[in-house]
Amino acid sequence: MESELIIPKATRQREMQATKPNVKSAQDDIEMRKPESQDGARVHKLISECKPLDENSTYCNLLQCTHFADTCVAAEMDDDLVGFISAYIPPKQQNTLFVWQVAVHEKARGKGLAKRMLAELLERDDCANVQYIETTITPDNDASWGMFGSFAYARKWRTEQFILFDSRIHFAGEHKDEYLLRIGPFNRDKVNDVLGDND
Repeated sequence: MESELIIPKATRQREMQATKPNVKSAQDDIEMRKPESQDGARVHKLISECKPLDENSTYCNLLQCTHFADTCVAAEMDDDLVGFISAYIPPKQQNTLFVWQVAVHEKARGKGLAKRMLAELLERDDCANVQYIETTITPDNDASWGMFGSFAYARKWRTEQFILFDSRIHFAGEHKDEYLLRIGPFNRDKVNDVLGDND
């Protein structure tokens, strides 16, 4: 079902490179690259400083930085890890990139880093067959709704959303509903063919 991006009630009032191994912007000296095993503990610390993201174990972050490095992005500024995207291509959905988490440290905010990391990821050869982005977002996570919404809107990509994991059914009432947001289908060649995406 195709649709405009309709944000759940709690958030309706809010707005919605082929890459080289390391991509650095001369504008703000942020370097984007694939993560390495040594980044696992750094990723864990970054996530803990980026509420309301759920923390996983350091071991989980180590697996993201090794087994799933080809579909994750680490961003460094002044030798500090200031951004991270964890993502993977589901085995039964080879045309889909599922974005697990997007973390941007407060000192790197206001630079459009989340969207830049996502664009860098989509341009990798590892994502050559990707035509959809999927992610799950809780109703009150305004930052995520805004980032993914504006990323899709700026490129005129279609979106749809529905509850994937229900608070009562899947979380025994201990976690909020998780909405699945699907963006696409899209032409990967048009990822960076957009203006005004650094806000």
